[in-house]
Amino acid sequence: MHTETERCVRAVQSKDARFDGVFFTAVRTTRIYCRPSCPAVPPKPENMEFHPSAAACQRAGFRACKRCRPDTSPGSPEWNVRADAVARAVRLIQDGVVDREGVPGLARRLGWSTRQIERQLLAELGAGPLALARAQRAQTARTLVETTALPFGEIAFAAGFASIRSFNDTVRQVFALTPGELRARAARPAAPHTPGVIALRLPFRAPLEPSNLLGHLAATAVPGVEEWRDGAYRRTLALPYGHGIVALAPRPDHIACRLSLTDPRDLTHAISRCRRLLDLDADPVAVDDRLRTDPLLAPLVDKAPGRRVPGTVDPAEFAVRAVLGQQVSTAAARTHAARLVTAHGVPVEDPEGGLTHLFPTPGALAGLDPGTLALPRSRRATLLTLVRALADGTLALGPDTDRAETRARLLALPGFGPWTTELIAMRALGDPDAFLPGDLGVRRAAELLGLPGTPAALTARSAHWAPWRAYAVQYLWATDGHPINHLPV
Repeated sequence: MHTETERCVRAVQSKDARFDGVFFTAVRTTRIYCRPSCPAVPPKPENMEFHPSAAACQRAGFRACKRCRPDTSPGSPEWNVRADAVARAVRLIQDGVVDREGVPGLARRLGWSTRQIERQLLAELGAGPLALARAQRAQTARTLVETTALPFGEIAFAAGFASIRSFNDTVRQVFALTPGELRARAARPAAPHTPGVIALRLPFRAPLEPSNLLGHLAATAVPGVEEWRDGAYRRTLALPYGHGIVALAPRPDHIACRLSLTDPRDLTHAISRCRRLLDLDADPVAVDDRLRTDPLLAPLVDKAPGRRVPGTVDPAEFAVRAVLGQQVSTAAARTHAARLVTAHGVPVEDPEGGLTHLFPTPGALAGLDPGTLALPRSRRATLLTLVRALADGTLALGPDTDRAETRARLLALPGFGPWTTELIAMRALGDPDAFLPGDLGVRRAAELLGLPGTPAALTARSAHWAPWRAYAVQYLWATDGHPINHLPV
């Protein structure tokens, strides 16, 4: 969109927050870049230029506005919708792959050369992988400076910088402030209430309807791994450098996030996972406007606009849980998963007492005795085939996987049909167009609304909802009184 100058100017002049993160406004006279909704007086159109990313603005020599803090705006929804290699590269960079493995590691994951990645990202985002990773490191550093009492040396390496000097130089270039000045300007005390706990806000585009989002996560929570406590969804996280515990609570204009990490270098990765879990980079206005064009869906959208698609913090974990949930109730699926957690999960300590384990990895489950599983024989075979394929790398699930290819690989596994495959595509791969026409809840809602009742006919009707059919599923599920559609009392 950043190439559509007139449209961008109108968005800036109207301070339209829907475009925050979609493009960035750079002001030639002040050398500052802003989000479209910046509360400052809009500059003259002839002084504006538009960029597709904060990294592109920084690369062009602009610094972040101290008032609207454009580096903290929600991510562009485009990278969740698109399934091409550039979108996969962006999702991997958001996951911190460049910081951990470098550009060669990013190239290996995508099957591209480093030159191809550099050329494609420059064309699409105006910045290469190193510049994008640098912008993300700067934002992580700012979060740690403003929300913790960690020494700046520890923050530098936790944020992914190779040296304290590069940390200091980047902060000054990006924010026109030193790390000390950033901390002094913080609106709240830097010291956390609990040592090792980082409190931050996760922004999103309004509206956001939390009932089905957090209600789904709470209703399907696996004991020991997840819980609902004091108005927040809490769970354990297995991260590259250690493990963590996160608490996520809905607020009118943000998600309150409290992270307890064994290694602060995992902050970027943890935030990325939490944003995918809650679908916080979605554009609800675009989704709802599309679904409202169907007169049978419009009343559902108008009743509770802004529904999100619950995601996952670990695609492999969700795939295992999807198999455990085949043809059983939510309670039975939780029971099966809890038994695996108790027997094979890694124990962790939770100061608040409710969480006890990390969900077991595919490697930990690959050698389990099928006789210990209280499942039908066919489902035991399906589960073992899945975890062994995940453990040996035959099957990969994650932000870098090709969605069409992964669907084909899943369907080739014994016991995997369209329902399980599409559910994994929806929640583990983040495909906004995944659709479950054979799901019992979807079929009941279709019958209630007067939509076609057979999977084939409903699929044909749903073509009009593309590319947002996963969101249509959330609205259809919400017609039922199931606990997944309500926040716990």
